Amino acid sequence: MAVGVASILGSVSFFAGLPPEQLEELSRSLQRRTVRAGKAIFRQDDPGSSLFIIESGVVKVQRTSPDGKEVILAILGAGDFFGELALLDGEPRSADAIAKDDSVLLTLERDDFLRYIEKDMRVATKLLAALSRRLRRTDQLVQDAAFLDVPARLARALLQLEGTEAAQGLTQSELAAMVGASRESVNRWLQFFRRRGLVEYSGGAIRVLQPDELRRHIY
Repeated sequence: MAVGVASILGSVSFFAGLPPEQLEELSRSLQRRTVRAGKAIFRQDDPGSSLFIIESGVVKVQRTSPDGKEVILAILGAGDFFGELALLDGEPRSADAIAKDDSVLLTLERDDFLRYIEKDMRVATKLLAALSRRLRRTDQLVQDAAFLDVPARLARALLQLEGTEAAQGLTQSELAAMVGASRESVNRWLQFFRRRGLVEYSGGAIRVLQPDELRRHIY
């Protein structure tokens, strides 16, 4: 495993703050995996036994309905993690994870993680905090879908994406899957925001120009 993996591990919220020697020890349990753009890392209902940390690239986490409609739950970049539920319950995957770009992932198997937290329960406590944050974001998605219209949901998504690696190369179809709307509706409101000078959207790259004004469309 290359030099610097321990520092990547230390950037993950529930490993942050561990002493360098513990990060080095844990990093020796990591395995590197390369996934090409468009390929599935795992699918919903696949066996779940590992956590993934993104060393480079972008990954979409999504749910797909029986008729093929997609809802994007998260778009993650370098330093982000996913699949953490498997560390606790070992149950099947609850969503699909797809490499949006060529991605390099670091994987930590559940058995290695469980052996480690026997030595330091601080990691387990921080993992629960990370899961709580994810649950709060899921609650926000449900609330937005119930109470906000399309321009408000789009405005929130643009503000959340601003400045992230995930905001690069984002298609209108992906934006639509994030906000639960049709591509045509998202295109119409995106053009509306552009004409008013609130955002730039060129070549799939998003830049928010007037965040305060854009935020007014949420509340």
